[in-house]
Amino acid sequence: MKVSIIGCGRWGAFLGWYANKIGHEVLIWGRESSKNMAILKETRKNEYLQLSQNVILSNSLEEAISFSNYIIISISSQHLRSTCQKLNEFDLEGKTIILAMKGIEVDTGFRLTQVLLSEIKQHINISIWVGPGHAQAFTEGIPNCMLISSSTIDVSKQVVTEFGSELIRLYIGQDIIGNEIGAAAKNVIGIAAGMLDGLNYSSLKGALMARGSREVARLVRAMGGNELTVYGLSHVGDYEATLFSKFSHNRRFGEDFVKGIEFNKLAEGVSTVKALLLLADKCYVDMPICKAIYSILYDNEDPKQVLNDLFLRPITFEF
Repeated sequence: MKVSIIGCGRWGAFLGWYANKIGHEVLIWGRESSKNMAILKETRKNEYLQLSQNVILSNSLEEAISFSNYIIISISSQHLRSTCQKLNEFDLEGKTIILAMKGIEVDTGFRLTQVLLSEIKQHINISIWVGPGHAQAFTEGIPNCMLISSSTIDVSKQVVTEFGSELIRLYIGQDIIGNEIGAAAKNVIGIAAGMLDGLNYSSLKGALMARGSREVARLVRAMGGNELTVYGLSHVGDYEATLFSKFSHNRRFGEDFVKGIEFNKLAEGVSTVKALLLLADKCYVDMPICKAIYSILYDNEDPKQVLNDLFLRPITFEF
């Protein structure tokens, strides 16, 4: 089977490596101006992996679209709309588009599948690929479980059949709202975890996991999803890889932020926290942890004081 990957960053390159490893023909697309693509073309490797010589590297979107009926998109979430506008110029009819990315559009509060559907004016199948896992671990042969959630169960089954392996066990999710929100929100909780590490309050991560997942579950329910989804692979199941791992960009960003250290890699949670609070306001859901992270990042409030304020909130029930 042929697979096209739109995006050549850490995760996009890994998915190309992985799809090739399990026997698929692979094309990875990147912008002509992409430093990641330039490095891959010159060396066929990045800091995490080595690509096989039979993986095609291309700057042509037209070539990427015509190459395969399975198109995996792995780019920054805030660039999805503009990318979809370009994709819609080509024949996508009947193809399966898999969003292997996590986030919420800041300006609209749209989930990523909503962004996709608002720009692609053709009949397509839609899936999301979320859950725990780092390229660094997978390329060392360390397995994990991930999740596929799609426009229909049949599409999910097809994607799981084509992409599941002994390295990545894929489960089928039945709540695309909950899985998208959960996957995006875990990056914000990851930033919070990093801030706790930076303040030497790492012992509070257990409380963060419990209360963070609870406020995300309230939002999912208010949006029409199943709040139990939050406790599955897309959110709580991804906590280890996000809240504790040295590989997590969001955790590392949070730690460096409170220490006053500049962090130059992508941390999706920085933009996602804005979108989550937009949705929370629309749905009348209280999200104190997300509000706290926002106030630190955007209102320049003192992290320790914000943490103390969380502890001084009015007494309430756990559930």
